Amino acid sequence: MDNNEKWSFKPKDLITIPNILTYIRIILILPFVYYFLKENYIPAVICIGVSGLTDCFDGMIARKFNQVTSLGKILDPIADKFTLLAVVICMVIYVPIVLPVLVVLLLKDVLMLLGGMDLINKGITPPAAKWYGKVGTVVFYLSVFTIIFLKAAFGFENFALDVSLLSVTAVTMLFALYQYGKIYFQLIKEHNSKEKLKENEESE
Repeated sequence: MDNNEKWSFKPKDLITIPNILTYIRIILILPFVYYFLKENYIPAVICIGVSGLTDCFDGMIARKFNQVTSLGKILDPIADKFTLLAVVICMVIYVPIVLPVLVVLLLKDVLMLLGGMDLINKGITPPAAKWYGKVGTVVFYLSVFTIIFLKAAFGFENFALDVSLLSVTAVTMLFALYQYGKIYFQLIKEHNSKEKLKENEESE
């Protein structure tokens, strides 16, 4: 799908396998928060693990079976943002001192969400997830999984390890933000050029 194609919704897009996986990821947010706050870490780890797997496979399935949809391009980042927000809140409660690192992660996703909304408002379909975005997401899930699993299975807590894992996550996500930022400004530039050309043709 061309990035400058108008956003369109089709009812059949609601029940594609990739979008169903995205719904599952959104649904898993509630039990994850519940189990985490109750300090039932094993179920919390399972929730975040399944969520991570759905995030890895939805895009792969969409591309392999030609099920890439405009709805999916919108839902996927929204699911990521809400999952991130839930984990950020839980992690701040768990390790309050890592708040600055988590704010960076949250800021990155808020900026990307606002950028996507701006593209939609201009009639531009947001670009599909790129490899660097997925790498950032995978590193994020692995870091959270590791931190929670070590505490749940072994009662092991290490502040330096937690900060290191979250810092690596922050670096990968900021790199993804930079790359998506370049795509965003390129799409805006192309859009403005087409609008200007259209205005010139109409004025002639």
